[in-house]
This record gives sequence, C-alpha cells and structure tokens, in this order.
Amino acid sequence: MKHLVRPSRPATSYFPRRDACVCSTSGRRQVCSAASGGASSSSRRSRLVVAEKHSSTILVEKNFHQHQQSSWAGIVPARRRAFATGAYNREKPHVNIGTIGHVDHGKTTLTAAITKVLANQGGAEFRDYAQIDRAPEEQKRGITINQSHVEYSTASRHYGHVDCPGHADYVKNMITGAAQMDGAILVVSAYDGPMPQTREHILLSKQIGVPRLVVFLNKMDMVEDLELVELVELELREMLDFHGFSGEETPFVKGSALKALKGEAGEYGPDSITKLIDAVDNYLPTPERPTDKPFLMSVESVLRIPTKGTVATGKIETGQVKVGEKLELTGSSGKPRSVEVTGLEMFHKTLDSGMAGDQCGIMLKGVKKDEIARGQVIAKPGHCKTFSKFDADLYVLKTDEGGRKKPFFSRYRPQAFIRTGTCTVDVHLPDNVEMAMPGDRVKVRCDLEKPFALEEGLRFALREGGITVASGIVTKCG
Repeated sequence: MKHLVRPSRPATSYFPRRDACVCSTSGRRQVCSAASGGASSSSRRSRLVVAEKHSSTILVEKNFHQHQQSSWAGIVPARRRAFATGAYNREKPHVNIGTIGHVDHGKTTLTAAITKVLANQGGAEFRDYAQIDRAPEEQKRGITINQSHVEYSTASRHYGHVDCPGHADYVKNMITGAAQMDGAILVVSAYDGPMPQTREHILLSKQIGVPRLVVFLNKMDMVEDLELVELVELELREMLDFHGFSGEETPFVKGSALKALKGEAGEYGPDSITKLIDAVDNYLPTPERPTDKPFLMSVESVLRIPTKGTVATGKIETGQVKVGEKLELTGSSGKPRSVEVTGLEMFHKTLDSGMAGDQCGIMLKGVKKDEIARGQVIAKPGHCKTFSKFDADLYVLKTDEGGRKKPFFSRYRPQAFIRTGTCTVDVHLPDNVEMAMPGDRVKVRCDLEKPFALEEGLRFALREGGITVASGIVTKCG
C-alpha cells in the first residue's frame, strides 16, 4: 500500500457553542450534523447529534451540566413502571454484549438500527433512538449519560445489549456497563477515526475482563477516500494489539447505522447490520456460567415500584436465586441486612429463577429504596464480607496506555472502581518503595473511605482527573 498522510482534524471540543440550534422543526435556522450523513465541515464542528424519532429529525443542543438520575430510573420513570408483563424464555443461551466507543460515533444509533433490522426478522422489538436515550437530560444534550438496556435474539442466541455512554464525564457509568458484558461492539466513526474515548474504552474493557471485541466502522457513507478507511482500520488493529486484544483476528464490519435505521438500501444499510450480527454470533464466545457457586449480584441501580416494592438491578455474577429465598445485602451500610426475594424479572419478563449471567431485577422485601445503593452486593447469607482495607497487586499505566505522566507517592488518593461501586481510596506503597512510576508493578495497601464487599482475586481500577491511573487485583482482604 502506498504511503498515506492522514489529513489533520480540528480539535474536538466537549463544550459546544451556546448558539447551536436546537430543533429543525421549531421554525428556527437549521444546521446539519456530522451524524446526518451529509454535513459540512462547519456543522461538524458544532458537534450536534441527529436523533431519529418517528421519522422526524431532531437536532439536539448539547448543554453540559451534571445529571443526577439513576440508570434504570432514567430509562423508565418509576411512576409508569410495571414489574413484568410476561415470562422469560430460556430456549437460547443468553449473552451480554454492548456498544462502546467515543462520544458521537453512533453507539445509540447503532443499537437502534440493530433492533430495527432484527425486528424485521422477528428477533426483536424495535427501539428507536429516543426510546434508548429516554432520560430528559440525555434527549436534551443528545448524548448517552447512563447505560441503557435492550434485548434481541438471533438464530442461535438471546442478547442483552448495554448501550454505554461515550462522553469523558461519564466513564464511571461506562465502567458499570462494561462490567456486565461478555463481549462488546466497538463503534468507531470511519470519518473521524480513533478518538480519546476509543482508546480508553478499549483499555477499560480489557481491564474489566471483556474477552473479545467486534469493530463496527460507522458513518461509511460520509467517507469519500476509502484509502483513509484502510488507514483507520490499520490504526485500530494496532491499538487492539497494544491493549491485549487480537488485532488480526478481530472482525471489522463497515456500515452506516443511520442508513440502516432509515432502511436505505446498499452495502452500508441494513445489510451491514446483518453482517455485524453474524460476526457477533460467530466471534464472541458463549461464556461459561458459574451457576454452582454461591449467589452474588452487585447492585447497578435501584427503583421503587408503587404497591410492589423495591427493585435492585444488576448482573448476577455467580450462583442462582429463586423467589422466596432469603439473601443478605452487604456493602457501605455496615452490617449485613436480611432481605427476601419476592420477584424476579429480566427485560420486563418474569423469571422462575435467576442465574449467573442474567442482567435482571430482583424485587426485595425488607429494604426501602433509600436503604440500598449502587455498589452494594446482594449475596447468599454468610458468603460476602465487607472490608475497608485490602492488599493488592497494582499495575500503573504508562502514558501511552492512557495513564499519568508523573509518579505517585504513598497516601495517594484516587477513586477506586470496584464492581459497580466507587469511592475514594488511600494507596500506601511499601516502605522500601519511594514512588510508583508509570509502567511499574507494585504491591500496595489500600484504605477505602467506606467498606465494600471484597474477595481475593477481585479486579478493580483506579482513576483520577478523567484518566485511568492503574488496574489492580485484590490479594488479601482486611
């Protein structure tokens, strides 16, 4: 291949102009977006997102401010939420996957396109863009803040799909989503190429334990020079190799999620989604589920259903659970609390029993909504203990891996991400180690601000100032 020089791109601003137009149907001036498939360079820099809602195009201004809603409550308002409407069918193996990647590269649009293509084949219920990003703040800003969940089926599997946020301010929510995945679809704009959160999401996926990725090169309809796409693919394969994935074996699928969502014919339309699903079926492994171990589920979100009770959602890590069982709620609240399972559901369908790998909701008796929080653990009585101190083997990321440029010293205080929870931690180095340099592997002593349910072998990440500083494995609790 002849030598290619990639043209420079304008720097991405995460804080767009305040004068961006908000809606093409409001009678105000219209601005095309990069996601529309035919944007000018000036409109691309405005960083607007096109949302498809009942075939009318809405341009949404990204007005950045803090979001306060919990993830499931943001998806389905509690006042309208019923617990379950049917029975879940376990005829096919269940696999948890999701979309990851940089903000505005088309993760939510791709999620909607997958449900539309599979709905035409009888394997899903179509969920459009607005139904996936349902929280008012997400619709207002045109970005995904909390992870959203949809389901669909292929000929061989049933999938639970997590649409993870790509914006740098919401990496905590992305980590929660990725921690539930058995594999992931990395969405990269072929027009823009790899961006900061592309690299970070690949890194975090490897640290959390996602075994394999499938890459979807989106927005192919916007690319005029296909040789640049080849350059993007080479760059991504090198990036995958660098972070421990197989760049050579990883499938790459080229397409346009927006064209597929609109049902436009051509190789980048619905056919590309079919190729993507085939790659996911064939390349992502069906995981072995540890159903013989004691039950454990880390709480992702909590909601209250009127007249029913408190529901905790999350992915069951190990074991099985049935309605009527007594469990323990452990975590930052201190002493374990006894709770009773009064209902189980997955994707609004009732379960006879929940098992490892299920992304489900558990209705609990004996606890109020404000008495349970994200990051706590529901487990078999006596199985989980909480600790505020632990020893760990730590790997400090190098700068080119997304880590710090400078070393850190004892009593360093980053944020620890443990399962679905996070808190501040004091990191203590051994007496004979003055500092931890990027690239070092060190044994450390960690003091958490609040107790967490811990066990030996548990993986965690340390983050500070929007970057992942280190990844670690718990070696001793207490």
